[in-house]
Amino acid sequence: MSDLFGPDLVVEADRAGASLEAIPVAVVGVRFVTILTEHGEFEELDHETAAKRLSTKAHMLVNRVMAARRLGMPYLRAYDLLELYAFVRPARYCLPTVQGLLEALVLDKNTDTHEDICLALHTIAERLLSDMAAETYRYRAGGGRVLMMMAKAGWTWGPLALGYMEEFADHSREDGLLVWTSLPEWEDGAPPPPPGDEAIEPEESLSRLTELLGNGSEQREGQKRYAAAATHVFRPREMLEGPNIQLLEAGTGTGKTLGYIAPASRWAERNDGAVWLSTYTKNLQRQLDQELSKLYPDPRVKDKRAVIRKGRENYACLLNIEETTRAVMMRTNPNQGEDRDKILIGLVARWARYTRDGDMIGGDFPSWLGAHFGVGRIAGLTDRRGECLYSACAHFRRCYIEKSARKAKHADLVVANHALVIAQAVSRIGDPDLPKRLVFDEGHHVFDAADSAFSLNLSGLEGAELRRWIRGKESGGSTRARGLKSRLEELVADDMDAQKLLEETLEAARLLPSDNWMGRVAGSAPVTRFETFLMHIRAQVLTRADGRGPHTIECSIADPIEGLVEAGQALFEGLAALSQPMSGLSNLLIKRLDEDSDVLDSTSRGRLESSARSLKQRAEIVTNWAAMAEGLGKLSPEGFIDWFEIERIDGRERDIGYHRHFIDPTKPFSECVLAETHGTLITSATLRDKATEVEDWQSADMRTGAQHLMVPPKRLSVLSPFDYPKSTKVLIVGDVNKMDAVQVAAAYRALFMASGGGALGLFTAISRLRTTYEYIAGNMEENGMPLYAQHVDPVDTATLVDIFRDDPNSCLLGTDAVRDGVDVPGDSLRLIVFDRVPWPRPTILHRARRNAFGGRHYDEMLTRLKLAQAFGRLVRRANDRGVFVMLDGQTPTRLMEAMPEGVEIERVGLAEAVKSVREFFSSEGTN
Repeated sequence: MSDLFGPDLVVEADRAGASLEAIPVAVVGVRFVTILTEHGEFEELDHETAAKRLSTKAHMLVNRVMAARRLGMPYLRAYDLLELYAFVRPARYCLPTVQGLLEALVLDKNTDTHEDICLALHTIAERLLSDMAAETYRYRAGGGRVLMMMAKAGWTWGPLALGYMEEFADHSREDGLLVWTSLPEWEDGAPPPPPGDEAIEPEESLSRLTELLGNGSEQREGQKRYAAAATHVFRPREMLEGPNIQLLEAGTGTGKTLGYIAPASRWAERNDGAVWLSTYTKNLQRQLDQELSKLYPDPRVKDKRAVIRKGRENYACLLNIEETTRAVMMRTNPNQGEDRDKILIGLVARWARYTRDGDMIGGDFPSWLGAHFGVGRIAGLTDRRGECLYSACAHFRRCYIEKSARKAKHADLVVANHALVIAQAVSRIGDPDLPKRLVFDEGHHVFDAADSAFSLNLSGLEGAELRRWIRGKESGGSTRARGLKSRLEELVADDMDAQKLLEETLEAARLLPSDNWMGRVAGSAPVTRFETFLMHIRAQVLTRADGRGPHTIECSIADPIEGLVEAGQALFEGLAALSQPMSGLSNLLIKRLDEDSDVLDSTSRGRLESSARSLKQRAEIVTNWAAMAEGLGKLSPEGFIDWFEIERIDGRERDIGYHRHFIDPTKPFSECVLAETHGTLITSATLRDKATEVEDWQSADMRTGAQHLMVPPKRLSVLSPFDYPKSTKVLIVGDVNKMDAVQVAAAYRALFMASGGGALGLFTAISRLRTTYEYIAGNMEENGMPLYAQHVDPVDTATLVDIFRDDPNSCLLGTDAVRDGVDVPGDSLRLIVFDRVPWPRPTILHRARRNAFGGRHYDEMLTRLKLAQAFGRLVRRANDRGVFVMLDGQTPTRLMEAMPEGVEIERVGLAEAVKSVREFFSSEGTN
């Protein structure tokens, strides 16, 4: 046993009173709390009384953070079954609800009433604890050591769990806390040869589609047309600057995912090369992974042939985990109570031992742990600042990120996201290893992804982040942040010129904002030229914009206030002095790659290459920042729009910056991404605006960058197989005052009640969403319809959608992130209610694009696409039925062209709408 954490850790925890029967149970509702006492009696308490009871004695419950929020408590110590599940079944998916736990444990328990739920919680606890004692328990390795640490740290379940994990000392030879020592090492194989370029014919794509659908499955005509058309992307290109681009619009229900997997998988197998399948949302990335199980039913084969890739910031960094573990284990428990940092690191160690790929954001890491222990603590365990030491890291050969990157080089299909694909393409233009065949699913988001990738943000947060990347963490604390010196000193140890450039870079980086910069800038006490520049920007925004309210504010860069141009010139000089040594150091590393190519091993080469690339990218950003600062007082460069902004979240200033965006970001996207491929498929259910005046592909070309290509793309639209006129209807409610929060909330309640649940409420503003939730949540729960809400419930959006999908009686409130890419088939989503027309927000950036892309028609196009996306959530299977309600009587009729042809659209009052919804779902043929 390691002596890393001190000898007192092996002392057996106090098990006095550790009895499952002695733990009272609580079910915390929106208005009332049901208690099952240790004496077996049920009590119903109001929130105030329950809060006092739960604050004096720990109760067993599910999701202590949500319970604490409902009770108005800042913190709640409890026997949380979610934490017990995360320990007992690490890296195993589970919805963070009572029903989710029951389903994960394959337990059949009645949960009709709160009393039933109390009894079910006891059953869940018994099952989890008994699992640890079973001889067949598969997660025993290293668990005893971790459990002892967590018990000593005050984890409520610790003493009780120790009684079930028998003979834990016998397994202490594998120290579960030192998880980085237990993981297998990856092996580096020979680099794959360049892929072939043999075409895939439509017949071959259709043959593979038949295999994927399985025997006896009915093939849809639209899906067959889609799969055949997609082969255009998998043919040799005919011109150097003319990639094969295919725009494929596929109505909901077409089966587009398998439609492009069919030719993509055929091409990858035949040509021994990878096809990258890119999505915009993590939800679809997960759905794609599930679909690939049809192609590779054997998990071992799938693990080799299909790989999920995300940005480095999504993956656990083993060095961060080690250093955080060492830091928290050196502390004594605060006030002899719970040490939540130690409990978290224990659960992380358990997960890290059994995870599939180390993905902490959207992978098999329990997403709810962020709310329980702090999102920042979870993020601190990932490589979020590009601080990687690569081969100099002691854990390099066990690194999740490196393992994933190497698997991707030999995979057939790589499931990535738009941001990662664009970032890799931009940073490695001309690299022969970049994928030559791409599929952009959720193609209607390509414009937004490109906008984010090609923008410049000269802001306080960006500057502070760059300072940490260069200089490392300069103040106390346990968070790891290695600077450039610690990452490069070994590489440049024998190069005096490189060492000099490194020191110059470190010194010049003092210009950048340091910790607590916001307080100094807001208090007119800046300490660097960068902070002085931000102070003047803040003053101009507050002077020119309406600074009242909680929202982000902005203003034009025209007519700078006194002192701003001078501050910009001073910043330009400092940034120029920083970019020069950064660029020089990058060039020296690249030169060494060339000159020492015959003596560098593969890991050293990879480390040099990645370091040079990171330096070059950041040096280019600094150079562009300098140009922005120097050009203050002049017009924005042609094709760009500039503005100043104070970013606020709930009224609190978060960032201050000078922003520059392409008016049309698909232009650099087409040059840096599309033109570098041999074939790219861009697909979505809503590529085109369905308005009569743009029924051709003009809107799709504009949103995807196809209009900038020398060779025009091929295009095809496949209609949905669903009978929308028969299965759906649209209601526009005209007598609800959308400015009256109480009227809007009452309308939501009435409509949700009429549908009996299965309702999604969409909002264009978070404040209105929260108001509606507070007004109706209690009443909904009393009627057996749980209400969940984004920006209210302490659960990430993807998990909220999963919870909503799991219960056909529940309802969900959300904003844009819920509207897009949500797949909830069946009765779980049968009603959608929009609070008002989702017009684009009138920002400076939007105004510039509105002027460039058609004025009012541009606004209407964007709005119709949003409405079409929302409506597309309603019917996901052939027998689904649903109603779409707009609570905005001022909705222009021309916007309703977003709806499928033939769908009934009625303008009604609220009472008539409620009656219509009730009758629709009670009529014959309802699911």
